[in-house]
Amino acid sequence: MNIRMITAAGLLLALAGCTTTTVALPTIASNPVQDRWEGQSAGRFFATFGPPISDRDEGGNRVYTWRGGYKTVTIAGKKGEKKGKLYLSCKADIVTNQSYVIRAVHILSDQPGTSGSSYCAELLAPPEKAS
Repeated sequence: MNIRMITAAGLLLALAGCTTTTVALPTIASNPVQDRWEGQSAGRFFATFGPPISDRDEGGNRVYTWRGGYKTVTIAGKKGEKKGKLYLSCKADIVTNQSYVIRAVHILSDQPGTSGSSYCAELLAPPEKAS
């Protein structure tokens, strides 16, 4: 009985020492490609960027694996001389529901773009031009 009382008292002391703190969670980086295409027709996406390379069923959804946007960019050195070439492309899983509406876009392969950190974002979700 004494062992149970001592154990219970120890647990109560341990719990009394615990405090809850609020920690700010890091902001989840926005996915401009997801924001641009979610709710849109997959037909529109594939008509714009080319057909998928494969597809599969997954949990009642259809997942299309797409690859495209092939582009070769010349990298300039400090004095304007050509430093080399960079071959850009993008690969993504396009998740659709039974109505062929995009539910999610998961970027599988990406590289730094010509004007930002994501070539896929530059290609698939370019900034809207002012009218």
